[in-house]
Amino acid sequence: MSEKSKRPAKKKGGLHRLPVGFICVCVLPTLLLTITFTIIPTVRALWMSLWDSTALSLNPSFVGLDNYIYMFRDEYFLQALANTGKLLLVVPIITILFALILAFILSQTKLRERGLYRTIFYFPNIISMTVVGIIWSFVFHPTMGIVNTFLQFVGLGDLARPWVGDSATALWCIAITLIWQATGYYMVMHMASMDGISNEIYEAATIDGASSFRKFISITIPLMRDIIGITFVLAMSGTMNLSFVLSRVMTAGGPNGASTVLLQYMYQQGFVNGNFGYAMAITVFSLTISVILSLISRCLSSRGEEKR
Repeated sequence: MSEKSKRPAKKKGGLHRLPVGFICVCVLPTLLLTITFTIIPTVRALWMSLWDSTALSLNPSFVGLDNYIYMFRDEYFLQALANTGKLLLVVPIITILFALILAFILSQTKLRERGLYRTIFYFPNIISMTVVGIIWSFVFHPTMGIVNTFLQFVGLGDLARPWVGDSATALWCIAITLIWQATGYYMVMHMASMDGISNEIYEAATIDGASSFRKFISITIPLMRDIIGITFVLAMSGTMNLSFVLSRVMTAGGPNGASTVLLQYMYQQGFVNGNFGYAMAITVFSLTISVILSLISRCLSSRGEEKR
């Protein structure tokens, strides 16, 4: 009998047949949830942004793009947009920088307590943002706060001030809180990436007399360029979303709108002033920015996978 005749004939169907019905059953619940809680609310928000709708209006009027036009003439919206822009320019850069430095130190040093330090730095990320805001409100408290108490202890009492009640510092108190909360999260991500770098590269650099700073600049940063780009975009998205909670809890957007961010202003227009149409226009604008950041993150991730 020839070798060809000994081979078993391939069965039609069986394991080689795609279980379309099973896949549909598995995907359907998720698809329904996505349509119900994501797609429909997004489309409805876009539709409502084209109407002049308030809490007391029984017959809202269609205004087209008037809400969007007014949005860029509203000085309070522009102030909230500027505050959000400041946070996006400062918080992600400092957060990723601190996360990289901490990750490099913990990855390159032979500490027995490495796991403990990683847990300690990551812990703020699992705390509720509301609790984080309350904690840092006490830190910046004008009379009982740690900051002013420390300044008075070291003889710098003249620098003490009501940090969250001062228009010059309220926004930066939120920025500091965001950095403290997110640094550990991105540190863990960077440590996972650094663990994939061969120790032979660092050993060769050590033999050549490279210092730790030189290895960090010349080896770690170039080899982690893609993951740094991805985490930077994620940090920007997180800053935009989480700043609303801290602004709401720590400063309520004050004083005089000095710490109001986009989502805080949207909340104020929709749930305080009852101007739902205008609030939905701000929501769509904020969603557009978040989608753009997500697309950038996806492009960076795809480019990193192609290079590997």
